[in-house]
Amino acid sequence: MTKTFAEFEVYQKSIVLAKEIFRLMNTESFEKEYGFKDQIKRAVVSISNNIAEGSEYNNNKQFIRFLKHSKGSCAEVRSMLILSKELNFCNEDETKTAIELSIEISKNLSKFIEYLKSRV
Repeated sequence: MTKTFAEFEVYQKSIVLAKEIFRLMNTESFEKEYGFKDQIKRAVVSISNNIAEGSEYNNNKQFIRFLKHSKGSCAEVRSMLILSKELNFCNEDETKTAIELSIEISKNLSKFIEYLKSRV
């Protein structure tokens, strides 16, 4: 039997990252940063949604395309976390876990893409 998207470890990690981002965006320092919060939240949700959507095609080429979108969204989240530090919305300690997790997810996505490419 084929795995569902919710069983993929990279999907599960993306949910953890989303929870971390939503927690961070709920802090007082981001209170009035509506556009910033909206953008990073949409980007982090896009990571898991693209994994889910791509897996439903039952076609490795399509799935790879969606995993690449997830990888791009992962980089966007990481970039926004760096920017949030530079703009003094938060500090290094507050973003460290999310940045490390985003790097890990990005590496996992790369390995998953390579695996699927070998199966095309």
